[in-house]
Amino acid sequence: MPQHYESRISGVAAYRPARLISNTEISARTTVAPEWIVERTGIQTRAHAGPEEDLVTMAVEAGQKAIAMASAEPGDIGLVVLATATRRQRIPGIAPQVASRLGLSTAGAFDLNAVCAGFTYAVAMGSNAVRSGETQHALVIGAERVSDWITPDDPDTFVIFGDGAGAVVVSRSAEWGVGPSIWGNDGDRHAVLAMTEDESGSEYVGMNGPLVYKWSTSAMPDAAQRACVAAGVTLADIQWFVPHQANCRIIDTLAHRLGLREDQVVRDVVEAGNTSAASVPLALSRLYESGRTSPGDLVLLLGFGAGLTYAGQVVRMP
Repeated sequence: MPQHYESRISGVAAYRPARLISNTEISARTTVAPEWIVERTGIQTRAHAGPEEDLVTMAVEAGQKAIAMASAEPGDIGLVVLATATRRQRIPGIAPQVASRLGLSTAGAFDLNAVCAGFTYAVAMGSNAVRSGETQHALVIGAERVSDWITPDDPDTFVIFGDGAGAVVVSRSAEWGVGPSIWGNDGDRHAVLAMTEDESGSEYVGMNGPLVYKWSTSAMPDAAQRACVAAGVTLADIQWFVPHQANCRIIDTLAHRLGLREDQVVRDVVEAGNTSAASVPLALSRLYESGRTSPGDLVLLLGFGAGLTYAGQVVRMP
């Protein structure tokens, strides 16, 4: 009979593109002022990847650092799950390329597309594989180049999106460090955040911002509560909140409705922009790098967005 284990996050890391784009630069290319961007989104800068910073390269850099932190041997990593929604080439997936570059030749590797919720779904897949005994370690990555899919003609999306990659290693543990995942969807509203076409046939990300705000701020507080219940904790036990970095208005509204203090909430979006599936691991990495956490701190992860779909879980900081 298969054995059952607990899982924990043993490594967390990020890759952030070198080029930061200011609101002044963004404003010069579209129809809105820098002040409007800050007022509506809270974003000051966003990173845009250069030609050499492709999805595979960014994912490898983040994954390599996460593996080093976890002190995991390549042969012990049995699974690579890569969350992304912004590949130009639909076939093949890029997880096998990432695994190969990292020397993980015996690991299973696949891509997962749940857009902004992709990383939290991928954590669930990695944790389940570890807990079932199928692997000792799983590498989970969120990597996006959303800047490839935005246009100045649509300011609502042009001003918020950025690029980057974040990764965690989920490892076998004697005590729980990754709680059970919760999830759900509202597929009837799929059109409010979707790929669309301009008059020339070029694709770009389009969004009905007010409807996305209304859905996320009304549905996600219950999802957060469910994640805590699944982990056997309460919101009062949570030290840190790392939601999808959609924009500051959504993050702040969620924090208020959950009764969380301002200093418990990570707002990586201010400097990194909205990086879709990369946003939660980038924010988690920034939290770890800040030195404000202690091993074992409870963190509520919550990913949500296009689909509409969401997933979340409570994890312990490494």
